[in-house]
Amino acid sequence: MEELVNQPAIKKKLELDIDVSPNYLSVNPFQKWIHLAKTVDAWRIFPRAFVSVYILLLYKVVTWFMTIPEPNLEQSALVSVVVGAMAAVFGIYAGTSGQSKKFKGED
Repeated sequence: MEELVNQPAIKKKLELDIDVSPNYLSVNPFQKWIHLAKTVDAWRIFPRAFVSVYILLLYKVVTWFMTIPEPNLEQSALVSVVVGAMAAVFGIYAGTSGQSKKFKGED
């Protein structure tokens, strides 16, 4: 038992050859799609389309409500919800202009 305790620890050196050359020497076949995605993100196409459609909905609902001779409580509640939601939609749209840049670390 004493023989194992008195023996010095064996140290071995390990040498590795690591290839550090880049593996992306060829052209990325999806580069056009990446540029398209960045363009859609930069132009904010989907949020603008969503807000535009919601503005059209708001206009149609308000003009419909104004043509009703005697609106009841349910109809006025519908218009109130649509108009109130428009304020929330526009607030979210206006408040998120630079959020994606901050998330990506560009700002």
